[in-house]
Amino acid sequence: MTDATTTTPSPSVAAESHDVVISVRDVTVGFGSKIVLNELSLDIYRGEVLGFVGGSGTGKSVLTRAILNLVPKRGGTITVLGHDLDELERENRRMLERRWGVLFQHGALFSGLTVRQNIQVPMREYLDLSQDLMDELAMLKLDLVGLARDAAEKFPSELSGGMVKRAALARALSLDPEILFLDEPTSGLDPIGAADFDELIATLQKTLGLTVFMVTHDLDSLYSICDRIAALADGKVVAAGTIEDMLASPHPWVRSYFHGKRSRAARTGAKQGS
Repeated sequence: MTDATTTTPSPSVAAESHDVVISVRDVTVGFGSKIVLNELSLDIYRGEVLGFVGGSGTGKSVLTRAILNLVPKRGGTITVLGHDLDELERENRRMLERRWGVLFQHGALFSGLTVRQNIQVPMREYLDLSQDLMDELAMLKLDLVGLARDAAEKFPSELSGGMVKRAALARALSLDPEILFLDEPTSGLDPIGAADFDELIATLQKTLGLTVFMVTHDLDSLYSICDRIAALADGKVVAAGTIEDMLASPHPWVRSYFHGKRSRAARTGAKQGS
């Protein structure tokens, strides 16, 4: 298995000519005296679904927020779609931000806005559209994520957990992005709901040609929809590759995660031994 910066993508990704959409090089992020990411490097390829895993509190979401410029980094470079984020002026930065969408953990919908209004927030910020056109686009996004149109005028408090996730996904897709960031997208969902959401992400990725960076702890998601997986430990990417690469990794945390009592490999082995 190769290191995180040279890992060979799966065949579906290799067909994209190894086009690097996001390049993270030697990135360090800290809070006070605590270093969370320590010279971390990672490439994300066009058209792949990359699952990003790690222990609780190790900095999985921090990397996403560093790429989105929501937390400052102390060193290193981040390049998105060929643009060094440190070198972009404000207007060019805003143009780049239109090319990605984000589903934050727990949905992060604005509680005082309806679903329709939530979906329209990015449109209002980045586009100059009439209200009628924004309403029409919001309905189309609801269709895209499988939500009934009558959900448009509901508030987040009136939605189930699965509906909140889909509404938040509709907002993430409101500007037709090329890159989709997902932070624990199946967290809090029951197994059936999580499987349905995984299937939705896979369908959207193929239909829209998205590149997906997914922070997750859900082993079923890693098996079912991820082309590659990157594992975070000690502030660095300690393993990256296919699920087979993860299962073969000698790193202690990776072995514990993918061969532990709740892992699919362990469950399969227990069934075969019974």
